Amino acid sequence: MRVAILGRNKLGLVDGSCSKEKFPKSVWNHWEKVNAIMLSWIMNSVSSDLLGGIMYASSAQAAWSDLHERFNKVDGSRSFNLHNKIATLSQGTTSVSVYFSKLKGLWEEFEALVPAPECNCSKFKEFVRHLQKLKLFQFLMGLNELYS
Repeated sequence: MRVAILGRNKLGLVDGSCSKEKFPKSVWNHWEKVNAIMLSWIMNSVSSDLLGGIMYASSAQAAWSDLHERFNKVDGSRSFNLHNKIATLSQGTTSVSVYFSKLKGLWEEFEALVPAPECNCSKFKEFVRHLQKLKLFQFLMGLNELYS
């Protein structure tokens, strides 16, 4: 969702850097219109189950903050479930490329949820190589017996 908002050049409306008070009163009506459009877009982009928490938001920033507070948390069950999906994914009846794409998507989601610390030291580079090896092993373990 953030990427879509950024693509529309409206991130300032949701992150608070483009609040109405920062503009002259003469353009407040225009700001209100753009805010209403963004609020409407956010509401139409989330499932109906989530509308209750943002339906009465007065601004796109308030709706965004509510969604951010609810979904930007890393909890143990979420990372466990994602790790479990990675560990149990296998090729099954799909092609190798479809299987790899699914696995890659899960890895990327996990890395976004639990990012590795960054530095340029040799230990970090060694750690990254180790993670790449683990990913390779996971990929190979999930392939059908045909590829053994």
